[in-house]
Amino acid sequence: MDIRLLALLVPAVSLCQATLAAPPKKKLLLVSHTAGFRHEEGIAAGERTLAEIGERSGAFSVAYCRTADDVKKMLTPEYLNAEKFDGVVFLNTTGDIGVPDLKAFIRWIETGKAFIGMHAATDTYHGNDDYLNLIGDAFVTHGRQCTIEPLVQDPKHPATVDWPRGTKIHEEVYIFKRNDRSKVHVLLYLDKTPDDGRPEANQPGDCLLAWNKVQGKGRVFYTAFGHRGDVWDNEVIRVHMLGGIRWALGLAKGDAKPGPAKP
Repeated sequence: MDIRLLALLVPAVSLCQATLAAPPKKKLLLVSHTAGFRHEEGIAAGERTLAEIGERSGAFSVAYCRTADDVKKMLTPEYLNAEKFDGVVFLNTTGDIGVPDLKAFIRWIETGKAFIGMHAATDTYHGNDDYLNLIGDAFVTHGRQCTIEPLVQDPKHPATVDWPRGTKIHEEVYIFKRNDRSKVHVLLYLDKTPDDGRPEANQPGDCLLAWNKVQGKGRVFYTAFGHRGDVWDNEVIRVHMLGGIRWALGLAKGDAKPGPAKP
């Protein structure tokens, strides 16, 4: 064979093999139904952003679960398995959103699926210990929106590896019920309470902002960001969310051991 022809064929064959070996996109269901306060701006921006970063990265595609009827139909293990979903995102959900069998849904996550919570996902299913243990904590309160400078706890995790030191975000900052480092692997935190106008504002403390954990064979990622529409347009936040989602889907490696203790 002509050596020049061989030189052309080898890269072509390698490209073909790489294409054939490329894994299919993961599939996520974005749940945005609410039974309490509705973050209209955050939900609209979140749906758009997650679809965009999934498409641009090639990591995942999305489908939507927006109404009470959608929840009844789609959030069952039978439907999720039949439609070959790899994970579910609770995108600013609030209250009891009507999952037909929450225990069965959590067991589905535990088989090796991804569960991703955005902002008000912790304002969902208050008083339900099964859900609390799944997501890792529960929203208690917030003050006025304010500017914070999140601190990176795990600089090697895909959700935080590219987070620039000194990044400031203007956001509605949640205060959580447990705020317990022994229950989750901390990714981002504040070392003082946010300057949000509450009597407890600007005091030394340990306020968690993002974490991950394992649930059976499943993976859970939560970020408290996502109230404001412009937060979803922030490239630092988009990279943070993509990294966390990729970890939850098993596309990237990262630590999930609870902790560490407060620095």
